[in-house]
Amino acid sequence: MATTAVPVALSNEEVLRYSRHLILPEVGMDGQLKLKAARVLCIGAGGLGAPLGMYLAAAGVGAIGMVDFDVVDRTNLQRQIIHGTKDIGRKKLDSAAETMLDINPNVNIERHEVALSSENALQIMKDYDVVVDGTDNFPTRYLVNDACVLLGIPNVYGSIYRFEGQASVFATKDGPCYRCLYPEPPPPGLVPSCAEGGVLGILPGMIGIVQATETVKLILGRGETLIGRLMLYDAMNMKVREMKLRKSPECPICGPNRTIHELIDYHQFCGVPKQPAQPEPVAAGGEIDAVGLKELLDRNHNFVLIDVREPHEYQICRIPNAKLIPLGDLPRRVRELDPAAEYVIHCRSGVRSAKACTVLRDAGFRSVRNMAGGILAWSDKVDPSVPKY
Repeated sequence: MATTAVPVALSNEEVLRYSRHLILPEVGMDGQLKLKAARVLCIGAGGLGAPLGMYLAAAGVGAIGMVDFDVVDRTNLQRQIIHGTKDIGRKKLDSAAETMLDINPNVNIERHEVALSSENALQIMKDYDVVVDGTDNFPTRYLVNDACVLLGIPNVYGSIYRFEGQASVFATKDGPCYRCLYPEPPPPGLVPSCAEGGVLGILPGMIGIVQATETVKLILGRGETLIGRLMLYDAMNMKVREMKLRKSPECPICGPNRTIHELIDYHQFCGVPKQPAQPEPVAAGGEIDAVGLKELLDRNHNFVLIDVREPHEYQICRIPNAKLIPLGDLPRRVRELDPAAEYVIHCRSGVRSAKACTVLRDAGFRSVRNMAGGILAWSDKVDPSVPKY
């Protein structure tokens, strides 16, 4: 961890504010001064970044950097508790900083309104003592890991999905890094995003607090951290498991025979395009938009509309006359469908339906179109009474 000059004193207001820390022998005045001198960088001001930012500010971490370039959306509010309804449409950095400074005006919030990349990561991260990874995609996780290893800065890792979370501390001198645990990223599309798969709103609070705790312990130099351990949390069954981790001798960045000496193209490494890919045109007709679908329905055009979402999503909202066949069931239910008929496939946003179109095309269906934008586009462009989720 980088060494930062320790302030010589706390103000009377700070002594009162941090009094419950000061009476802990494991923290005390010396520990609180270390927290005040510390510089921590949070990657992301979303689900994990929300509890992180709030608790690090409350703990008195002197300088908290935040990297984010998104704006607050209504769907964020179920879990990103650093933002409120009044913040919808605001930059997340502005909303987060306002909340953190309200909690503790003594801290300094350093805003980095950029997408973290191989071009800027080292420059942004180099002056911090600890980096906390609150990202939700594999290219950025590998980027954060590699930059931390190259800079010699601890990487406090966390990830969440549906009802499960993970946390660890990577990239320390003697501990493993993220690549030791996951040498290769999963195939693109194998792990759905939270937008597609969902996440229990309380879950990022739990994992974010674990990350904040590990960060404070690293700064204080106290306690047993998650270095060399992966914490696995199952919220549905309220179980916590632990895996022991070791440095991999074959790790390409932290092993003895390293082959990575600089940051690479992480989107290429993970097989993910830098820009959101348009669904691949499938079979005859390629794609249709929400307005075009509405015209087909109004003309009573002879076609079959298939919804490949899950049954619980179908209960939230639906397009009239759509036949529900979840994507996972489609391969075994292809026999229910007539290959000579015309089909339009839709899902929530157009991603799963594009995959479904490929399944049907490979099965010999000749007239298949993907509805671009899914039911979200239907709500935007055709029927605003349909709820968005």
